[in-house]
Amino acid sequence: MITVGVGSSTGVAADEVLAAVDAVLPPGTTAVRLSTLDARSREPGLRRAAALRGWVLVGHPAEVLARVPVPSPSERVAAATGTPSVAEAAALVHGGVLTVPKTVRGRVTVALAVPTPHPEEVP
Repeated sequence: MITVGVGSSTGVAADEVLAAVDAVLPPGTTAVRLSTLDARSREPGLRRAAALRGWVLVGHPAEVLARVPVPSPSERVAAATGTPSVAEAAALVHGGVLTVPKTVRGRVTVALAVPTPHPEEVP
């Protein structure tokens, strides 16, 4: 399952979330998990975006996301949320490899992680 980490502004609309996710999601992908900060997982726009596509939406406490090593930490994000990364950390917290670093689209920031292949799957 591909994990899309999502950071957003309060009050973001479902269409804004979907536009940002669609910009980084490989064509034809159906197995998607949206992952975010626990407080953001209660945002109506984020919940609606997940529901419209039948995607799983998972929220994580800031303390958990803060422990995930990321390539692009932000002091500004840390001051606002309690974690130096939301999108990248939320994408990586489930394991896998970051294939799309944080990408800002309007009021939404997304990052994409794919599962790490098992050794028997590597050619």
